[in-house]
Amino acid sequence: MNVAYLVLKTAHSLYGKNPSSLESGELRQVERLAARQLDLETRVLSSMEARDVVVPQATLDAALSEVRGRYPDMESFRDDLAGNGLSIDAYEQSLARELRVEAVLDKVGSRAARVSDIDVELYYRYHPEQFQRPELRRARHILVTINPDLPDNTEAIARARIETIARRLEKDPRRFEEQALKHSECPTAMNGGLLGDAKRGQLFPELDKALFEMGPMEISPVLESQLGLHLLRCDRIITAGVVPLQEVKEKIRERLAAKRKQICQGAWIKKIQGS
Repeated sequence: MNVAYLVLKTAHSLYGKNPSSLESGELRQVERLAARQLDLETRVLSSMEARDVVVPQATLDAALSEVRGRYPDMESFRDDLAGNGLSIDAYEQSLARELRVEAVLDKVGSRAARVSDIDVELYYRYHPEQFQRPELRRARHILVTINPDLPDNTEAIARARIETIARRLEKDPRRFEEQALKHSECPTAMNGGLLGDAKRGQLFPELDKALFEMGPMEISPVLESQLGLHLLRCDRIITAGVVPLQEVKEKIRERLAAKRKQICQGAWIKKIQGS
């Protein structure tokens, strides 16, 4: 195992810098933590659990490709490693070792008790404060920008254009999504102008105030923000309250499973450190 690899990783994790850029106190801290990590990894890989763990070559190749992709070319990658006391071969070997350690910990974590539906429901019932939802408004908009440098987007022309759209929608409000697709200058146009579910304070103040005064399927008058001119529609009002269990069930399950896995791994690490 090349200690330089752990020193490099720890320096970036703690300080966001290469070891060569660290102050003396920072470097001592990094070296101390890297040595501790090396000892732990050695214990993990010497354990019974590690004996049949193999990292697929495809997994290692993907990890290497992701790292190399951060550099413009292989020469830059090689030079950066060399500046931190590493060759490409040493880096690959150290990365393979790190992936094997992670695989062993995943194996140990898989021993954690399965999260049942009852576990999920109990967590939901005993932590209602975590699942409070503010009032939301599902909104769509049509945007016409103002740019005095563009002949078709001067303030007068932009306002005339959006007022024409507003009159069209006054006659047939059902055409809002169609008009957004044809005329809105916001990327949301491709989805009928859908902004999504907004809570108070999320949109520009002018839009926010209008949206939370509107009823379902109501269309605003022409509104102005720093982006330009808007027509806004409130598609739906989602009242404040507790998010239904069904909507958060899988997130709770994932959270509990991750916690149990972490506890299981922590207990096992304490055991091998004491052996």
